[in-house]
Amino acid sequence: MTTSADFDQGAFVRALLEPEQPPPKGVETPGGFPPERRFAVYRNNMCVGLVDALAERFPICLQLVGDEFFRAMAQCYARERLPRTPMLFEYGDAFATFVSEFEPARELPYLPDVARLEYAVGAAYHAADAAPLSLDFLRALPLDRLESATAALHPSTHVIASKHPIVSIWRRHMSDEKMKPLELDRGEEALVVRPELAISVSTLPAGGSAFVDALRRGGTFGEAVNAATGVAADFKLTDCLRELLLTGAFVAVSVAH
Repeated sequence: MTTSADFDQGAFVRALLEPEQPPPKGVETPGGFPPERRFAVYRNNMCVGLVDALAERFPICLQLVGDEFFRAMAQCYARERLPRTPMLFEYGDAFATFVSEFEPARELPYLPDVARLEYAVGAAYHAADAAPLSLDFLRALPLDRLESATAALHPSTHVIASKHPIVSIWRRHMSDEKMKPLELDRGEEALVVRPELAISVSTLPAGGSAFVDALRRGGTFGEAVNAATGVAADFKLTDCLRELLLTGAFVAVSVAH
């Protein structure tokens, strides 16, 4: 399939996304064959490729809803949003938002946040490398100076606060072990970090994601604690710091002199 001089790229994209559209003006096929069939094959291959990319990026969502439902939902997404870069591992950045607005998926209110967690896992895998801060450095840091200190987070660090047990759901579908039934209205805050080769997915105490987000914006530890307690009055700073340290989420801490 080739294009002529009067080829309209915008019309080509619209025809790819709308199956009822005829091939755009300027599309030519070798041997004088009708372009409709060749273009339909091209359109179908593109859509299948994008749906396959989403299925690979969101395997737990696929397990939760089944292959047929997922592929129908992914096909709707693909028709609305084409990749913005040639790298398909970045595709699906708006999939969670799409799922939250996808009427047939409304009966699974946890599904959008599971999608957010899965996208964060993929983003962490492809994030830049950085050496995590050693525990010895932090042990030597005077506690009375921590409140005014700031921190740099590992590039792979992501947090997702959910009203649903998304980490437990993720772990259940990543393991063959039998687990207790989940309380789907029990919230969890997910921490995703890849300091070295392996990705860590764990839970933070309530308010932990607000704490991390405040540090990411350049706030001090004191300001981050205030942000966290604004979300959860019983925020457990010690538990949150322990999880962030053990997973290698910090790459630097700066203390004001």
